[in-house]
Amino acid sequence: MLRCEEAAIRLSMWGAMQLAVVDLAGERGGEPVFSGISFLLVPHGSLVITGPNGAGKSTLLRVLAGLLPSAGGRIAWEGGGEDWPTLAGSAHYLGHLNAMKPALTVAENLAFWRAFHGSHRASVIEALDRVGLSGTGHLPFGYLSTGQKRRVSIARLLVSRRPLWLLDEPTAGLDRASEAQFAEMMDEHLASGGMIVAATHLPLGLSGAKTLEMGGRRTHGGHAEVLDGAATAPGGL
Repeated sequence: MLRCEEAAIRLSMWGAMQLAVVDLAGERGGEPVFSGISFLLVPHGSLVITGPNGAGKSTLLRVLAGLLPSAGGRIAWEGGGEDWPTLAGSAHYLGHLNAMKPALTVAENLAFWRAFHGSHRASVIEALDRVGLSGTGHLPFGYLSTGQKRRVSIARLLVSRRPLWLLDEPTAGLDRASEAQFAEMMDEHLASGGMIVAATHLPLGLSGAKTLEMGGRRTHGGHAEVLDGAATAPGGL
């Protein structure tokens, strides 16, 4: 668990932030995938995106992460101050791929991401211990099992502070014990004032999360409002 003083510092840093998405549209390969997506997210808030394959869940997350341009609408990141002025710089993005080099050791991979992101939080050793992989730092990443690779990727969320976690099927390949462990990590992140947007086919154990359901090949419209970690009635932004 986070120490009380660390949690207090992060609450002070992140308390005024908000992510507002208004009538967002996305494309894949030049073809429309979704449109009219709106939601508001503030500290302690979480949004779970559900829907069938092809509905645009991953595309939506990649647009939020700045990896794809939007095809319409507006994304506003506010209240980040000097430390977190941009959405892309304020987010950890965990996609389908683990973003690790197979030939580098586990520790070398995490050390790279820790240096790249800055704003240090846990050490590499502490992060590996938290995900149950103590003693694996010297192993090449490519030697690990599918579940172990995913846990190392989750450890990447711990080595640097970021107020917003963008998670795409984060529990894919995890066993039940690791799923429960990750649920605790997400709860701690939210309790300390963080925010989460997660796309998933599986329950994540996020209590109080608002749900945005994307249905079909082309999703038109979807509204969710997440204030102070509590789900409220959908409303315009």
